[in-house]
Amino acid sequence: MIEAYVKHTIDGNIATIEFFHPEQNSLPGTILAQLAQNITAVGAMAEVKVIILQSSGDRTFCAGASFKELIAIDDAETGKVFFSGFANVINSMRKCPKFIIGRVQGKTVGGGVGIAASTDYCMATKYAAIKLSELNVGIGPFVVSPAIERKMGVSAMSQIAIDANTFYDANWAKEKGLFANVYESIEDMDGAVQAFAQHLCTYNPEAMLEMKKVFWRGTEDWDNLLAERAAISGRLVLSDFTKETLKKFK
Repeated sequence: MIEAYVKHTIDGNIATIEFFHPEQNSLPGTILAQLAQNITAVGAMAEVKVIILQSSGDRTFCAGASFKELIAIDDAETGKVFFSGFANVINSMRKCPKFIIGRVQGKTVGGGVGIAASTDYCMATKYAAIKLSELNVGIGPFVVSPAIERKMGVSAMSQIAIDANTFYDANWAKEKGLFANVYESIEDMDGAVQAFAQHLCTYNPEAMLEMKKVFWRGTEDWDNLLAERAAISGRLVLSDFTKETLKKFK
């Protein structure tokens, strides 16, 4: 079995950051930390003008939080640290001085939806249905919801947060603003992603940096906000309801 990884490659002025986990690209703390580190490091490289963020494989983009780690949490501080991993990824994307293009090839759950929403421009296939399943296990999408709300609006975010059993299809996500374009196949999407990234490389990097600041205006308090949200999730994951529910996943 291939081990989990986060890696980046650079081709000309385009950097590609890719993550993988054998459990449907789920996100344990180690992968979250490596994602945040890679985004920050690549964003600081002078030769990089555009970043593509993607996961490996041809089915699931991201299954969200690692259930193994959720089950193992036994105190509020450990819970806060785990959920802070998602906060750190979102904040690294927010602060990154380069445009980040999301490439979403398949289903996306929980924290994966938050990551997709934190990209500056996101492209997907028709198989990229989304779901916020956190309420099912007794917590909620507290850390990722600011990013999702920013991209899709309160109405759409609250709809999928409350309807935690349902996958919403890629066209619905496009209508609500999460995806810029939806493609029939991975091949079509990849061609469009590469062409778009190459075109962005022809733009003035200073103009793109200033535009990114404009896009993320009003999120300056997210370091504190997302830490507070991580603490809420860290507390709720210890509730009797959540502990009983998580036993089903052992």
